Amino acid sequence: MASIAPNSVMDAERFIEETKAKPPHRFWTLTEGRAFFELGAFYFSRPMLSQLPKGDGHSVMVLPGFMATNSSTVPMRRLLKDLGYSAHGWDAGRNVRVNEELLQIIEAQLHELYETSGRKVSLVGWSLGGVLARELAKLHPDMVRLVISLGSPISDDRNHTNAARLFKFFNGDEPEKLRDGKFQGLNVAPPVPTTSILTKTDGVVHWRGSVQAEGEYPTENIEVYASHLGLGVNPSVMIALADRLAQEEGAWKPFEPTPLRRWMFPKL
Repeated sequence: MASIAPNSVMDAERFIEETKAKPPHRFWTLTEGRAFFELGAFYFSRPMLSQLPKGDGHSVMVLPGFMATNSSTVPMRRLLKDLGYSAHGWDAGRNVRVNEELLQIIEAQLHELYETSGRKVSLVGWSLGGVLARELAKLHPDMVRLVISLGSPISDDRNHTNAARLFKFFNGDEPEKLRDGKFQGLNVAPPVPTTSILTKTDGVVHWRGSVQAEGEYPTENIEVYASHLGLGVNPSVMIALADRLAQEEGAWKPFEPTPLRRWMFPKL
């Protein structure tokens, strides 16, 4: 039997160590205060952001992150309204527990937006909100136009986030929906165009946990320079968000920034 060279063993061990599920480096967690500067950059660049591609008026439902409420998505939704979308927060209050009550609320809201407008609804979810948006799209793909997640832990392994213990405190070892046999295979994208926006300096969810693989339906990953808490106001995210939402229904193409903005979107 051929022996493995020592350096090959070391390379294999290094690969395993680098790719196993783990939370972000503590340095990035401790520097999440960067989000205040991103909020300042958002308002400073607001006139420019108002010139982004306009929407066609379809409904956009925005789901907040874990422990957050609609207040966290107000700046984003106001921008989307200025760009011509019918932007809505969700009706479920604070995002804490993943249970049947939550699912019924967001399903009912999606159905109402779809029936009222007569058009498919785009879903934008921040962190845990992105996980819920993807699962909602799996349940009702006929009502969903596309899904965009922001720093969402979609790897099906909670070890990618340092909020796992807090999530377990409120939801137990397995959330109610997992015990009901739903919300399995979080790493599998829904059957609609899906975009994952992520940052390698995320201090809450390790960026590897937000990377989605290619699938049967259109999927993509867009990297930005941002903190986790700043993803909902970061100007780069708003540029990518507006570009994705402005696509004509059924004419999805991968994101390609303009030459002047390419520096804002590093390659994974």
